[in-house]
Amino acid sequence: MIRITYLIAVIIVFSSCASKLTKTLKSTDYEYKYKVAEQYYAQKKYTQAQVLFEDLFPVFKGSAKFEDLYYKYAYTAYNLKDYTNAENLFKTFVETFPTSPKAEDADFMRAYSYYKQSPKAALDQTNTLKAMGQMQVFINTHPGSSRIREATNIIDESRAKLEVKDYKNAELYYNLGYYRAAAIAYGSLLENFPDTQRGDEYKLMAIKSYYQFALNSIAEKQQERFETVINETVDFSDRFPESKLAKSVDQYKTQSLNYINTIKK
Repeated sequence: MIRITYLIAVIIVFSSCASKLTKTLKSTDYEYKYKVAEQYYAQKKYTQAQVLFEDLFPVFKGSAKFEDLYYKYAYTAYNLKDYTNAENLFKTFVETFPTSPKAEDADFMRAYSYYKQSPKAALDQTNTLKAMGQMQVFINTHPGSSRIREATNIIDESRAKLEVKDYKNAELYYNLGYYRAAAIAYGSLLENFPDTQRGDEYKLMAIKSYYQFALNSIAEKQQERFETVINETVDFSDRFPESKLAKSVDQYKTQSLNYINTIKK
């Protein structure tokens, strides 16, 4: 009985809200309509606010109120998690009101809307790259902004996600036995993320991949490919002289030298 009463109350509330929105939309008192839209916005009823703001566009376009109206309209899309539309609206706001005090925030929110669309590391990272690019544009455009640190952190977080994706791809190549592709992928990780904390791990995996590639090659190609392994181990020592992985690297060097000596006999 209590549950039924609750459901009836919810239906009445929603019906009342819908009725109010419908009546407001039919009103020709545009100041009143704008006031109701702002009330909805303040109450975080973004769907209703969005409908009214959009309806008021042709009325207030070119007026002093249009800037604030458009700004809040962009935020309704963001708060409704329509990030694709929000990005476009924030972009248009900056282009339409470049000298507005709100332009800096809109510029940041454009980049942040891309960031909100950034998926898990295993998926396509187009929006992650766009978020990084737009955040860098924001930093360059607003060097004195209080949000520089936040923008920088988002770029770092996004770069870490790209590193994870590339690492997973390299790992997959290795696990599937595509050792040459794995070696190249691990090498690319080092080149693309030179500040990574896992550089010596990636280099060791590249060496391991080249070693497996040589081991599984036809006899005529083995010496040349084991020599590649040795060259990679030398490069490892130059890059990471203090690495704890040096012992494992030396083992691949020794084994490769032994194979070359065997081949030459």
